[in-house]
Amino acid sequence: MNHQVLALCTGSARPFRGDEQSAIAKQAVTGTLPITAAGLAGDEQADLVHHGGPDMALHHYPLDHHDFWREQLGDHPLLGEPGSFGSNLSVHGLTESEVLLGDRYRLGTALIEACQPRQPCWKIEHRFGRKKMVKTIMASGRCGWFYRVIEEGEAQAGDTLCKVDDGLEGWSMARIFEAIWGTSTPQDPALLREISELGPLADKLRAKLHARLAAE
Repeated sequence: MNHQVLALCTGSARPFRGDEQSAIAKQAVTGTLPITAAGLAGDEQADLVHHGGPDMALHHYPLDHHDFWREQLGDHPLLGEPGSFGSNLSVHGLTESEVLLGDRYRLGTALIEACQPRQPCWKIEHRFGRKKMVKTIMASGRCGWFYRVIEEGEAQAGDTLCKVDDGLEGWSMARIFEAIWGTSTPQDPALLREISELGPLADKLRAKLHARLAAE
């Protein structure tokens, strides 16, 4: 199924909280953008320890979730912006339950692969000026996900996001997020180990799971 890309969004590192910087404030960009292994041309990350890199090249936060957040936050002005959650892709009709680890999509002329859910952090709450948003994401699973770039290319708003290869059956972004960061207690070490051995999983996340399991 094809999904129209309503906007491609980039951000630049800027003061966010005190001396700390962030590029979470993504804005829609017009025209054709190159897509490289690092992501969209012109997109920045302020914290290269926790953000960016080949397995976080593109962030996708579903536009479908904005209505849920309006119920939680009211008519917050940021919910009218396509990149309000730090998303690079603005798309309707695709959520965590439908996207499998390893799903491949053609975005313009680029080929991208879903490789991990997004772990929410405090910057979302600071950007929106609202407490408990991270807790709500953990409970609801409305986390978004990241793509790596398999083939570089270019894209623009109005292009389609077209699935060209299926990922691992049974391993949706929703299931993986719930197992690692969700509300299931106690966590299942066997399930975490199984996730850590999935081929398309982002390398940094795999290493974190190995470290967690080794510490138990």
